[in-house]
Amino acid sequence: MLVFFAVTTTLGMSAQTSSSSEGVPQATASQPGSGAASVQARVRERRAKRRAAAIHDTYDNLYDLNFGSGFLRFTPGPGATGGTGGLQKLNEYLWDVSVSRYFSRNTSVVVDARGNYGTAYLGNNQYDKVKPAISQYMLMAGPSYRFVLEPRWSVSGRVLAGGAYGNFLGDTGGYTAGELGLYPDGAGMALSAGVPVEVNLTPTASLRVTPEYVLTNFGSTIQNNLGVTAGLVIRFGKQ
Repeated sequence: MLVFFAVTTTLGMSAQTSSSSEGVPQATASQPGSGAASVQARVRERRAKRRAAAIHDTYDNLYDLNFGSGFLRFTPGPGATGGTGGLQKLNEYLWDVSVSRYFSRNTSVVVDARGNYGTAYLGNNQYDKVKPAISQYMLMAGPSYRFVLEPRWSVSGRVLAGGAYGNFLGDTGGYTAGELGLYPDGAGMALSAGVPVEVNLTPTASLRVTPEYVLTNFGSTIQNNLGVTAGLVIRFGKQ
């Protein structure tokens, strides 16, 4: 009887163990390539976070200040009375200072001041005034919008409008604008349309190059001028 009881108990325990083993779910084998895909996803996520952080550090500022210089192709006058045409264009060299107030990463309002300096070529004339120095000063303001924004560089569009003052006769020895073919001294309007391109040196500093079109109306006529400015930009005041 004891032997029969021991055998029966052993068989019962074996059956329970087998049943328990069948109830335990087996580990599912990993899908081929799932590990590599998750690694790539994590890499992309880290890159996206680094890019977002770099854009935040670089462009989430309230102000920037630009100090630059450049040149402008400018026509200094209509030519002497009775002449056959206007004076030839000259390269004017300029200083340029601007400040921008940002309302978002892309949108800002710019105030720009500049001074242009050059030497007009009048040709041989009876007044013995061949190359007088001339200058103009402009103050303009207007909107700017960044339409390409990357951690290392950006491209914007900018339109400015304001006033200008031209000094054309200060180096002419008292001769009139009509006699020499220059524009008369005086005020006028100034318009500028440019495409600023910035290359970032640090999150708070960049180099800005702006090819632009500048319209002026000295002497009650329209001057269509092309030029370029370049300068150092300092950003400050986090949003």
